[in-house]
Amino acid sequence: MPSGYPHPRSTRRELFDRVCQGEPLIPTARQMGVSTTAASMWWREAGAMTIQIGGRGQRGLLEPGNKMLPGGRGHRLSVEERVEIMRGRDAGLSAAKIAEKLGRDRTTIYREIRRNRNDDGDYHALMAHARAAQKAKRPKAFKLEDRALCRAIEGWMDDGWSPKLIAEVLARDHGDDRLARVSHETIYQCLYVQGRGQLRADLNKCLSTKRTARKPRDHSERRGKFSDVITISQRPAVVEDRAVPGHWEGDLILGSRGTSAIGTLVERSTRFTILLHLPADHTADSVATAMIEAMNDLPAHLRRSLTWDRGSEMAGWQDISLQLQAPVYFCDPHSPWQRGSNENTNRLLRFWFEKGTDLSGHTKADLKRIQDKLNSRPRPTLDLDTPAQRLATLISQAA
Repeated sequence: MPSGYPHPRSTRRELFDRVCQGEPLIPTARQMGVSTTAASMWWREAGAMTIQIGGRGQRGLLEPGNKMLPGGRGHRLSVEERVEIMRGRDAGLSAAKIAEKLGRDRTTIYREIRRNRNDDGDYHALMAHARAAQKAKRPKAFKLEDRALCRAIEGWMDDGWSPKLIAEVLARDHGDDRLARVSHETIYQCLYVQGRGQLRADLNKCLSTKRTARKPRDHSERRGKFSDVITISQRPAVVEDRAVPGHWEGDLILGSRGTSAIGTLVERSTRFTILLHLPADHTADSVATAMIEAMNDLPAHLRRSLTWDRGSEMAGWQDISLQLQAPVYFCDPHSPWQRGSNENTNRLLRFWFEKGTDLSGHTKADLKRIQDKLNSRPRPTLDLDTPAQRLATLISQAA
């Protein structure tokens, strides 16, 4: 045994454990009664990983509080699994037996021991975990430098597409060309990390609804309510699975102080959206007139029912039901998730209709243009078909 090892292996491991958890090497060695020369030699012979500076000039392998790499079944090895590997090797178990005990492939354990053991041949769980963390931080190539691809991404984001949707469409259209694809995480990095790509610097403003803080879930509802309605509990079960088209959900997008509004209608199976122009007000009469005008153009089999929130703008629901020959159902109070397709669509529409702005300035032509943009956007829920494509198929089949 080399002269630098006057203490048993258990002492070395205890010292390594404490250093891996952020404690300084030399003061910790002194506390344990280990000579500083021996401690330094152990550390060098174990692999001499970089010791980072912690608080008040102390030095440890990791900063205090650092949990290192996460891990677990189906992912990289966890620190608990590495402890089991260490115990298995101490007990003389083969890598295959350790793998069987952990429910891992034996090649995973072989590679782990070969890559992350100490230079002296010992396998120390926390040092192996920290060594894996350091290797995982190595710089990776960044590929969002193609100007044509960046221009395409910018155009889609200017139309309100999310990075996730862009990545899925690129993967669908360029399955055999890795250089023409990009992950949504790469797009986010390019937006937020300076010098990480060629996207416009202001493009991150297209990412969200520009809300400065999340709204509390128990916010008060300012719109008036009414009873004596057909509730969603009475809606046929066939509406739920979206297999039958023609069932719509609707609500209002409100502008600043609730003085202006735009009506939204979403067909559940195709996600096709219709925007209702309400330039003067959003009273019950105005909403009913706009809705009947918009939906009367649809074939009868594509207006089977309508589900709405329980706001006073739908006080004329009986007239709407009569004119459209379709029942109108109402959500339970404070239950917007019962018309989830409409809620999700309204969130997308906030890209154009920002909260706190006056919505009365949007013309009917403006709404038609935005409606067409949204209906021509590929949707992951439709296997990247567009709502317009799905609705056109339904109309052609009926014809």
